[in-house]
Amino acid sequence: MTLVVGEQVAAQRDVFGDTLVELIDQDERVYVLDGDLANSTKADKVAQERPERFLQMGIAEQNMMGVAAGMATCGLIPWISSFACFVVNRDLDQLRVVVAQPGLNVKIGGAYAGLLTGLTGKTHQEMADIAVMRSMPGMTVIAPADGVEARAAMLAANDHDGPVYIRFTRDSHPTIFPADYRFEIGKGVVARDGGDVTIISTGVQTVRALEAVGQLAAEGISVRLLHLPTIKPLDVEAVVAAAATGAVVTAEDHTVIGGLGGAVAEALGEHRPTPMRRIGVADCFGESAPNDDLLEKYGLTASCVAAAVRALLQD
Repeated sequence: MTLVVGEQVAAQRDVFGDTLVELIDQDERVYVLDGDLANSTKADKVAQERPERFLQMGIAEQNMMGVAAGMATCGLIPWISSFACFVVNRDLDQLRVVVAQPGLNVKIGGAYAGLLTGLTGKTHQEMADIAVMRSMPGMTVIAPADGVEARAAMLAANDHDGPVYIRFTRDSHPTIFPADYRFEIGKGVVARDGGDVTIISTGVQTVRALEAVGQLAAEGISVRLLHLPTIKPLDVEAVVAAAATGAVVTAEDHTVIGGLGGAVAEALGEHRPTPMRRIGVADCFGESAPNDDLLEKYGLTASCVAAAVRALLQD
């Protein structure tokens, strides 16, 4: 599948709200639990359009997780709606004990994930959620690249039996997937083929990786781009095959510790040791600033990804 950066843009949080309504209409088991952030996560679309399936839990994330677990034991499919910084950290003990350990069918939507959270600052920026969630036994972890994939991932998550965490970004991003794209949990997507070097990316960072591929192509560098929307379970076969170029750069809107880069390094270390570099947020917290400034400061722009590729090839 050859992906391109399209002109259409969409905010994943809008897709989240719309798709929740769609799931409710398709499945009588679906309910939405919100942690007093529905107007930001766009779960308020459910409150407005399907109020009988919307439960406002207030600023009580630990209780919300427990209620979701109880609903799941009754055969329902609760979707939790809150900011990633809260569902990953504030109620982590409840998540571990009452959802993950019994493997309950709870779906967790982590909104405002990553660096670009609309000037909310370091308290609300969650850039370690993938690391936390992928270390949780039995947890499926997904980071969609655009609105099309966000919807497809939610449909797949609803059909999956077990806990699922999906990270959603706040602002609008270009669409790269066609409308008929079919998402499969645990499968990567070869977005571009090439023979000189491989970029492996996830989430909306794949959009910037695609732009980097274009910059490098103009310089005569042939790049293979592997998009991994599912970080757990990881598509190890696709990672190993992609590394056949002999050099790998990973790129993610997440800390370089324990996220996509760590997962890829683990897979390659066991199956195909390969020179690689990891692009992501260094071991630090973020701050408030416009999106473009944050991307530049923390090294996540397309130009930064392209620079990492050049540096790796020169080593």
